[in-house]
Amino acid sequence: KTVDFGFQKLASHQKERIELFLGLTDNDQAKDGVDYNRNRAIAAVGSGGLLGKGYKNSTLANVRSNHVPESETDFIFCPFAEEWGFAGTIVLVALYLFMMLRIVIIAERQRSNFNRVYAYSVAMILFYHFAINIGMSIEFAPVIGIPLPFFSYGGSSMMSFAMMIFILLKLDSQRKDVLN
Repeated sequence: KTVDFGFQKLASHQKERIELFLGLTDNDQAKDGVDYNRNRAIAAVGSGGLLGKGYKNSTLANVRSNHVPESETDFIFCPFAEEWGFAGTIVLVALYLFMMLRIVIIAERQRSNFNRVYAYSVAMILFYHFAINIGMSIEFAPVIGIPLPFFSYGGSSMMSFAMMIFILLKLDSQRKDVLN
């Protein structure tokens, strides 16, 4: 049974991924095909257990084994979860949530509407990247290749996130000079 959603302009592998995410394709049929990356990521995250295997002791999500493709960029959460386990991932999630909460607190104390909207936008961008990247690794979100803020390998994403935070801090430092 096939359903036509009007994906005429998409490549065949893109159609297959969308159909898999929507539940139109059985996951068992795609063990090493369409859902290869996500199946490998879930295995690596699960192999960490409660306390993990230790720093640099990952067996599935390291670059040498290549069990999880793109484990240093798109699936960076997998080696971390395998090395530090469930306890370490809880700490990582708590740190990200604390950072986003601090940004929301900064947004609330702004006097300028522009500064407030900018701060909320920074918080939302960080939350979106955080939620999608971790969701990709634990089979909660589709695999779309979004970096984990301040964590994924790559200079352009690190520089972009850092610039957003620096601009926010500069705007926050000038909040007393700004009147509505």
